[in-house]
Amino acid sequence: MQYFVALKLGQKRVAKAREYLNKLTDGKAMPALALKDTKSNVWEPVGEENLYAVVDESSGFVLTDTSGYIIAIVDNNGISKALVQGVSKELKENLVKLFKADKILEFKGKISLPV
Repeated sequence: MQYFVALKLGQKRVAKAREYLNKLTDGKAMPALALKDTKSNVWEPVGEENLYAVVDESSGFVLTDTSGYIIAIVDNNGISKALVQGVSKELKENLVKLFKADKILEFKGKISLPV
């Protein structure tokens, strides 16, 4: 796929994930990654599917924001499309309930976050 075609499609998927997460977090979601890192010259947009992931230091990340968790909407490869930082334990628990109510599955695996 050509770079700009993949980027445009990925940006649409990021925007959709961010819009959903913004509804749940009162507009605090940030966009993340629009392209998959294929480690080659092949350009692929981030996946269409939406799963949620809870990121804390047990996930292998060192969080410099000590105010809580990162909640991310990811594709089935764990590539983050939208995220919210500094989520309290209570908000995290509420978000997980909302994801489950919306039949959004949890991603269990390695997450790719924007640097």
